[in-house]
Amino acid sequence: QIQISESGGGLVESGGSLRLSCVVSGIMFDTDTMGWYRQVPGRFRESVAVYDSEHNIDYADAVKGRFSISLDKAKNTLYLQMNSLKPQDTSFYYCNLKRPIWNKSWWGQGTQVTVSS
Repeated sequence: QIQISESGGGLVESGGSLRLSCVVSGIMFDTDTMGWYRQVPGRFRESVAVYDSEHNIDYADAVKGRFSISLDKAKNTLYLQMNSLKPQDTSFYYCNLKRPIWNKSWWGQGTQVTVSS
């Protein structure tokens, strides 16, 4: 059974940095894909940085050049390095793992990021 746990959120001033971590418990398959999403209450969840099926990275235009996603397979951990944070980055950030061969998807509980102006 897959379980996902995010950490690393918090309160930071505009221009600051945070690194989010997402630990996956359970066995990961090579065909799994992972990514970071964010959601503000009352709005749709949007992708932030996602590995596609060929392990290319797709960044949202709003975060290109500021955010960086990486995966440590040995630790089953996905990271999101967020630099030059802006107040509009304030959101709940969620980690997602997709397993296409099972047609399944798992989400973490989310971690809050608040950027003060």
